[in-house]
Amino acid sequence: MKTALERREATFLRGHRAEWIALLFLLMKGYRPLARRYAASGGEIDLIVARGDTVAFVEVKARGLMDDALSAITARKRQRFSRAVRTWLTRNAWAQGKTWRADAVFIAPRRWPQHIVSAFELEMR
Repeated sequence: MKTALERREATFLRGHRAEWIALLFLLMKGYRPLARRYAASGGEIDLIVARGDTVAFVEVKARGLMDDALSAITARKRQRFSRAVRTWLTRNAWAQGKTWRADAVFIAPRRWPQHIVSAFELEMR
């Protein structure tokens, strides 16, 4: 049986690996990376990527089943994510004229990553 520390480390590694898979997948779709694991204001953005005039703030979720990944972005997570987005935008004034959206990439074993464009609304107030 694994200890709590071993479980945390395994979860961290699984998440880190999922973020790399998501980044490679988005690169193949023509996105360019702007930031990874951006943390601010009590929230974290897994990936920030751009393509054309769009900046996508990406939440990456890795779960055993795709349905579990789809339901893993809770209201609380969306609030914290949006706070971090607002902070990033204040620090990156060049992005003010761009289109912003919150995307998600879901990772499940033996499945292609699933990229959901505009997976949820950003809370910009």
